[in-house]
Amino acid sequence: MSLFGTDGIRGVAGADLTPGLAAQVGRAAAVVHAGRVGPHPRFLIGRDTRLSGTMLEAALVAGITSGGGDVEVLGVMPTPAVASLVVRRQAHAGVVVSASHNPFADNGIKFFNGDGFKLSDDEEAEIIEHVTEHDLPSLTGGEIGRVSYAHSAAVSEYVDRLVERIPVDLVGLRVAVDCAHGAMFEAAALGLRQTGADLTVLFDKPDGLNINDGCGSTHMHALQQVVRDDGFDLGLAFDGDGDRVLAVDGHGELVDGDFVIAILAKHLKAKSLLRHETVVTTVMTNLGFHLAMRREGIEVVTTAVGDRYVLAEMLANDYLLGGEQSGHVIDLDVSTTGDGLATALLLLQALREMDVPLDEAATIMTRLPQCLLNVTVRDRKALDGAATVWQAVAMEEERLGDKGRILVRPSGTEPLVRVMCEAADAGDCEGVCLRLATVIEEELG
Repeated sequence: MSLFGTDGIRGVAGADLTPGLAAQVGRAAAVVHAGRVGPHPRFLIGRDTRLSGTMLEAALVAGITSGGGDVEVLGVMPTPAVASLVVRRQAHAGVVVSASHNPFADNGIKFFNGDGFKLSDDEEAEIIEHVTEHDLPSLTGGEIGRVSYAHSAAVSEYVDRLVERIPVDLVGLRVAVDCAHGAMFEAAALGLRQTGADLTVLFDKPDGLNINDGCGSTHMHALQQVVRDDGFDLGLAFDGDGDRVLAVDGHGELVDGDFVIAILAKHLKAKSLLRHETVVTTVMTNLGFHLAMRREGIEVVTTAVGDRYVLAEMLANDYLLGGEQSGHVIDLDVSTTGDGLATALLLLQALREMDVPLDEAATIMTRLPQCLLNVTVRDRKALDGAATVWQAVAMEEERLGDKGRILVRPSGTEPLVRVMCEAADAGDCEGVCLRLATVIEEELG
């Protein structure tokens, strides 16, 4: 049975992810943690704003307490806040009910360990084993776990720590913030107002159905229009659970995660704070980023797609900074996971200390044209042994030389092969992708 994907359990709430399954997972997690730390392991639970969140939260609480775990229910809380509070409140685990940037009908469950990091594959496998292979009877009497509730104090505790850790004076700066009607709708405004910025908050009225609906980091057009039309200095857009942020400069131009990481890396290196003068990104990072870091004398280490792989590389080699094009950025001096509010404060702090506007800071890199195609195949795993496909890839790479980059990889969840090309010329990108897509269709379609 496969429950956990690259970022926890996720599916349509009530269909794929039912209250019954959530209760089973909660009970299994309680039993696993009790086996490690003893009776009544302590859990924190937070959620985003989607309608199904309270249903799944209640099911998790029932499951965890029936398995002997104690639960502190935090209510609507950004994912990184749960990770932070697990450590600060010395809990044994954190649970977040969220499907991040997905539509409101979806939901998910992700866990953090007592150190604030997402669970390893082995830790997830142990929970799955208990869900699928063990009969876990509910406990009785004093063995049952206790439940307590906290919200406002928890939001303030998370925000105050970040503002103290990343001080910045933004008096005189006009900032527009898109909260995606999601989990950052309180915390982002609370934190950014403490900087003194002239703040306008958008999409901060969740109704359970409107999370990520035409807003947030996956729908940047609304924020871009507001910034452009109303003369803001910049804009910031969070995703549904608050672990990502993208920016918009004063001209309404998108500044994605590649640009944000490049700006932060350059600034940290100038302050001699970038450990090993290295950043960690994924294979999807734009070639323009790699060229920019080469000019700055910063090494780039790449991983598979997924923040967990970025984090694993960072921890294994003592790197400070890493992230993804999507705006999921990790600075290990500040957080143990991607944190949209921390990233926003770090970016604003860097801009203030460099004394430049965002559009000028973003000139550190030039995004090369990129083409992406998805090719439907019979068996995505057959790509590895498709010699004809890889011969075609090698020919295209030789044609591009050092002026472009090709990435061909199977989807992690669908019967697709993803083809990406970057090159100085947009026509070259499209031509490469189309030619390779044709070969893949002939061989694997």
